[in-house]
Amino acid sequence: MATHLITGAGSGIGAAVAARLAARGDELWLLARDANRAAVLRKLYPGANTLIGDLAVPDRLSWALGQQTQPVRLDSLLHIAGVVDLGLVGDLGTKVWNRTLAVNLVAPAELTRLFLPTLRVTRGHVVFVNSGAGLTAHPEWGVYAASKFGLRALADSLRGEERGNGVRVTSVYPGRTATPMQEKVHAQEGKPYDAAAWIDPESVATAIVTALDLPRDATITDLTVRPGG
Repeated sequence: MATHLITGAGSGIGAAVAARLAARGDELWLLARDANRAAVLRKLYPGANTLIGDLAVPDRLSWALGQQTQPVRLDSLLHIAGVVDLGLVGDLGTKVWNRTLAVNLVAPAELTRLFLPTLRVTRGHVVFVNSGAGLTAHPEWGVYAASKFGLRALADSLRGEERGNGVRVTSVYPGRTATPMQEKVHAQEGKPYDAAAWIDPESVATAIVTALDLPRDATITDLTVRPGG
C-alpha cells in the first residue's frame, strides 16, 4: 500500500486520481483550503486523511501544516489543484497575477520543499499536473500560461536536483479536459460547453497512475495527453 498526498482532490482530474488510488487500497492525504472543505473530502473518500492549507497563501503553508499531524511516510506528492482566469495582458491587474502564480506555481514549490525530506526516504514521486498551456501560450491565456511555464521549469529543475536521491518527477500536460475548470474556461470564452467533446478526467487519471506505477528502472518525465477522435 502506497501513501499519496493530493491537491485538488475535490473535482475533475484530482477526484478521478483520488478515487482510483483509494479503490485499490492506497492511503490518501488530501489537502483542503479550510475545515469545511476538509469535511467534504472526508465524506467523499472515507478513511482518507486531510490537511488544511490554502494554496492561495503559500507563505502560510509551512505554519499551517506544522500545526497538524502529517504523514510519516509519503510515496507520492500529486500537484493537481489549479486556477485559471483568462484575459488580455493589458487588462489583467496584479491581483489576478498574484493569485494565479500563488496557486499554480508558488504553492506547489513550497509543498514540494516541505515534503521533500519524507519523499527522499521513500525514493518517492512528485507529479505536477501541468497543461497544454505550459507548452504553448495563446492570446488571453498569458497569466495562466506563465504559471504553467513556470511549473514546467520547477519540475525540470527538481528532477535534476533530486535524481541522486531517487525522487522521480513527472510533468503531465493534459489538453482540454471535461472538468469544472474547463466549464469555467468556456464561460470566460463565451462558448457553449460540451463535456463529451473533451478528454474524460478518468483518461488523465490513467496516465498519472501509469507514471506512478512504472517500475523503478524507468521514469516518465513528461507526458502529454490530448483529446482523441
